[in-house]
Amino acid sequence: MGVKDIHVLIKIKVYKFLLNSFIVLILFCIDRFSKIYIIELVEKTNISEIYLTSFLNSYLVWNTGIAFGLFSFSNEFLYDLFTALILLINLIIIYLAIVTEDFRKYFFLLILGGSFGNLFDRLYYGSVPDFIDFHIGNFHWFIFNIADIFITVGIICLILVELLYKKENNE
Repeated sequence: MGVKDIHVLIKIKVYKFLLNSFIVLILFCIDRFSKIYIIELVEKTNISEIYLTSFLNSYLVWNTGIAFGLFSFSNEFLYDLFTALILLINLIIIYLAIVTEDFRKYFFLLILGGSFGNLFDRLYYGSVPDFIDFHIGNFHWFIFNIADIFITVGIICLILVELLYKKENNE
């Protein structure tokens, strides 16, 4: 392998790194803009619940737990411990996104973009603004945000790929 080949490989690696970083940044920005929009709307109008359709509301709540409000904490130590755990999981996801060479990489990037959005909020606000209230009649699902959607879709896609891959290998 000559110097020119090594130079080309480095360019390809840098290009892939920049492309992957750009994808995560776009997802992070979509999440941030949605949260900033809702927070400013609530501050300007002093209305935290907006009825959009018969099954969808915008209702701003501040989540100190993890996705969908699970494990909400009033204890600062537990909150910090979960934040550190989330940071560690993000580092693992970054590693997986780097070493994965197939399309699954994009599912890791989707999870990472959403996770960075929520991690930013945990560090900046001390909680995560959730505002999407999906409901059927009086049954309300967990209130969530755009980052939670990215994370959930990424995880579901990874699970489906693994299930289909296992099925293919068994046949």
